[in-house]
Amino acid sequence: MKLPAIVRWICWTGLTLLILFTLMRWGLYLFFNRQGNTFADLSSSFFLGLRFDLRTISIILLVMLLLGSLPWLHPFKSKYGRKFWTIFLYIIVFLVLFLFVVDFAHYAYLVQRLNASVLNYLEDAGISMNMVWQSYPVIRLVLGLVITTWMVMWFIRRAYRRVRNRPSAATKRSRIISAVVLFLVLGFFIFGRFDQYPLRWSDAFALGSDYKANLALNPFESFFNSFKFRNKYDEKKVKTLYPTIAKYYNLPPSEAPLNYTRTEQPNANGISTKPNIVLVICESFSAYKSSMWGNPLNTTPFFDSMSRAGLFFDHCFTPTYGTARGVWATITGTPDVETPKTASRNPGAVDQHSIINDFTGYEKFYFLGGSASWANIRGLLTNNINGLKLYEGEDYQSPRVDVWGISDKNLFLEANKVLGQQDKPFFAVIQTADNHRPYTIPEEDRQEFNKVNVSSDSLRRFGFENIEELNAFRYTDFSYRKFIEAARKEKYFNNTIFVFIGDHGIPGNAGDMFPQAWTEQRLTSMHVPLLFYSPGLVQPRRSRVICSQLDVLPTIAGLSNIGYTNTTLGKNLLDTTSQAFAFIFDPDNNLSGIVKGNYFYRQQKTGQGELFSIINNETPVGDTAAAARRELGQLTEALHETAKYLLLNNKKKH
Repeated sequence: MKLPAIVRWICWTGLTLLILFTLMRWGLYLFFNRQGNTFADLSSSFFLGLRFDLRTISIILLVMLLLGSLPWLHPFKSKYGRKFWTIFLYIIVFLVLFLFVVDFAHYAYLVQRLNASVLNYLEDAGISMNMVWQSYPVIRLVLGLVITTWMVMWFIRRAYRRVRNRPSAATKRSRIISAVVLFLVLGFFIFGRFDQYPLRWSDAFALGSDYKANLALNPFESFFNSFKFRNKYDEKKVKTLYPTIAKYYNLPPSEAPLNYTRTEQPNANGISTKPNIVLVICESFSAYKSSMWGNPLNTTPFFDSMSRAGLFFDHCFTPTYGTARGVWATITGTPDVETPKTASRNPGAVDQHSIINDFTGYEKFYFLGGSASWANIRGLLTNNINGLKLYEGEDYQSPRVDVWGISDKNLFLEANKVLGQQDKPFFAVIQTADNHRPYTIPEEDRQEFNKVNVSSDSLRRFGFENIEELNAFRYTDFSYRKFIEAARKEKYFNNTIFVFIGDHGIPGNAGDMFPQAWTEQRLTSMHVPLLFYSPGLVQPRRSRVICSQLDVLPTIAGLSNIGYTNTTLGKNLLDTTSQAFAFIFDPDNNLSGIVKGNYFYRQQKTGQGELFSIINNETPVGDTAAAARRELGQLTEALHETAKYLLLNNKKKH
């Protein structure tokens, strides 16, 4: 089939750009290979980098295909079109080279690929320009950019002349077919893979080291993916509020500003058997919908029985709403206050310290029924948990049941099979997903798991939208039971602490089960169970201590007699000297607040703070309420500003 001129020219242009991008990657490798890696060591980085480059180039080529198909912009049939594309490509090539030059300088200075935080320097443009002028050979760099742009364009223009001088006798049919095929090929390169989720920047951080990740990325992936996450914390404000944080976290009041590190020694009262840890992050485990708080629909009888046999915290809150934010808070100990997206999607925040790494000598596992590409969680996990073995949907024998992968029951059983084979102590995280639309009950479980039918009136009164949601909630409890029954048969069970925490709650009407503030101020969307279950190792107790997802890892370490370094905002709940509170952030309404004592305090970024009772329906008044409003207002601001700072300044030790 004869290819039309525009298709041939676009292909030649794409090849030229791909060679340019590849040379730039080789340049980064040759000039910044500070770890002595060979090409064989880095072949996976180069291959992934090729895919990132093809995506960027394909976006340019797709624009050329779509606009160039217009008669008045056709590069071979319109005089105006020829001039337009010459100017367009000169600009594109110059910008590509310019970004690579800035990227190289950025990497040389900060050992990070170019990201949108460089735009912060525009706030002090005069000082920044003087610094650049005094630090770099600006004139020679600009001259080099101009010459290199001309050289690259020489190849592109030469390819254009070759195509123009060799006209093809392409038929109308061949023109349409070739254009459609090229469109589909470019679309595939932009999506990046045959999978449910597209190629993401965070895939680079699954390669095993920061250097490999940086080598795989190009400045377009790192810059434009971080553009919507420009760092907006105010360091002066964070420093001003540091003494408030220090007071609540036993930090030096002024000696080490912006140093949140606390080194905790092994707890003499902890478990001395080096217990295994299984941390279950439970999808949409909303407290008021469950049996532990007396919901008349008795949705979670098995979990309720476990809570009576374990250390159960009934005033636990997630910092905010959403699974990605919940996973982030649990793994890092920092509230995800990123807006409008989540911190896991921010390339600048991918490097995070986690207490999980203090469990030295432990095997690390993460089990997820679907894909870790969702919300870029893969980057958070594989880049920050040393030696992590990540299991996803394609790693299991069980069949996929819906968009979220295999069923929760099978996820638990598959994880139990792996954990039962371990000879070393392990720290395993299991993240469930079935308690979520489309509320799938697998066909294989429909005989053993009995669905119920409840009137619409009862559903609404006790917190459920429809019968599908109710049965999915009950199926989650069924899955917990099947997991614990299977685990009891394994040798690891007796020396394992099982920890269950909701990733978030669900906003809705808690009715008479809780005071009105829980429903009206959306505390139901953050209120979740927290259970430490280990018959024989953990004494049963129900605690009303106010706590948070942030506290999960410090408390696990404390229970396990593990010394650890805490660099963020979580607390060991077994430490009776620490003050009990939970930070709340609502990105949808730009609200942040604190649950502490008998109160929930909240305020908008610019606005008056409000105080609500969480123990009754009375409006807090008087001197006690006024003092609480002042204290919680200051603590709210301090935690919010500190969280913004820590998202980008909680880097792991390299």
